[in-house]
Amino acid sequence: MGEHVHVRIGHGVRVSDDGDLVELSRCRCGATWAKSYRVADGAPEE
Repeated sequence: MGEHVHVRIGHGVRVSDDGDLVELSRCRCGATWAKSYRVADGAPEE
């Protein structure tokens, strides 16, 4: 059998306690990742 290649499957998004947007991903093998995005301070967009 060949090498395993991780395939990141979107698993959802959430907002952290600090207000950052966190993108969650996972692979079928059980590996997980979380990538944070800092949201600029200020008024929300309309």
